[in-house]
Amino acid sequence: MDIIMIPGLWLDGSSWSAVTPPLEQAGHRVRALTLPGKESKDADRTGITLRDHVDFVVAAIDEAEEPVVLVGHSGGGAIAQLAGDARPEKVARVVYVDAAPMPDGAVINDDLPIVGEEIPLPEWSFFEDEDLVDLDDALRDEFRARSIPEPKAIPFDRIALTTERRRDVPTTIICCEFPSKMILEWIDQGAPFVREIAAMKHVEYVDLPTGHWPQFTKPTELGQAILNAVSRTPAAR
Repeated sequence: MDIIMIPGLWLDGSSWSAVTPPLEQAGHRVRALTLPGKESKDADRTGITLRDHVDFVVAAIDEAEEPVVLVGHSGGGAIAQLAGDARPEKVARVVYVDAAPMPDGAVINDDLPIVGEEIPLPEWSFFEDEDLVDLDDALRDEFRARSIPEPKAIPFDRIALTTERRRDVPTTIICCEFPSKMILEWIDQGAPFVREIAAMKHVEYVDLPTGHWPQFTKPTELGQAILNAVSRTPAAR
């Protein structure tokens, strides 16, 4: 299958490099995207919106001859969700990596500090302890060295969903910071931030306990979890 990998905030396509080998070894075609404005630390990020990132992914979907699997990490999960909303007939599965489908009108994270036209990776003290599990000093240094500022609109633009067909797309949620048990409890409680998850028709949960960046802290395990999800996708059989 064609697997389109969408990085989270501050990351480019190379952030998936330690995750993709088992997917490629299984014969899948992997395309790890670098989104507009994320080409380099010095790239022009002026005026780039969430819709620009979504349109970039939709164009990649349209280039594929068969239905694709979308894999989105963190804020990339919202981009995968919106791309699946735009092309539900061409998406065989969406895999959310420490992310989940978001309600209409939500934002990725409007607490992030803006500097000019961009949002640099904040200091580690900005993040919760759960985010940083297993991210040791060496990994933090590597992450910061490779980090690319985010266009300022991306985490602030509102999610705008258009079709109920998005809820028919098979969905895998890889749970890292918070176990699937907690998500199911939130659904049972009727928490508004999980109402889109609750409305999905085909959802499976995979627990991969670690922090918010499993592509760095547990890349082998993450690659296997994604491969397992792809193997359960009808179009992959």
